[in-house]
Amino acid sequence: MKIYGDSISGNCLKVKWVADSLGLSYQWIETDIMVGRSRTPEFLAMNPAGQVPAVILDDGRPLAQSNAIILHLAEGSGLIPTDAYERARMLEWMFWEQYSHEPYVAVARFQVRFLGKAVADLEPRLVERGKAALQRLEEGLADNAFLVGEVVSLADVALVAYTREAGDGGFDLAEYPRVKAWVGRVEQALNIAA
Repeated sequence: MKIYGDSISGNCLKVKWVADSLGLSYQWIETDIMVGRSRTPEFLAMNPAGQVPAVILDDGRPLAQSNAIILHLAEGSGLIPTDAYERARMLEWMFWEQYSHEPYVAVARFQVRFLGKAVADLEPRLVERGKAALQRLEEGLADNAFLVGEVVSLADVALVAYTREAGDGGFDLAEYPRVKAWVGRVEQALNIAA
């Protein structure tokens, strides 16, 4: 399997972490989005959306979108609950991550860390929605060690990627103690370097 990813991207790291956690064999192909590596004719032939991550599976089929990739890779593993309702709850968190978390927390991080924007200059709505996403996570962790019960699942992988880097976008995880503790648990469960 070939994984095309940019190491600065939480979406790409999700795929790497799942592959590593499951002991899958792969070739990582660093694809620097800051210099347009996902916009070359060769890349666009594989993934017309021009986004990373993208994978070429062992059988030669391409697959894109981080949460679709990790779902495919983890099929049949302990990262996906066997109970139908818990699996649906995992997917609920994963869909929410792409719609209500990543567009705010990750975008703030990118603008500050990689574009050099001052936290004070971030669009107030972006900051407000990022804080709301982190508060939703805080509430979601009130009764469980992980987002879907007491064991790590793909919901945790999907959401930890940018949450653990939220400070780069000006969000203080000390304001979200359950989230901060959860990040540590997920990093430990997946053997992610802090």
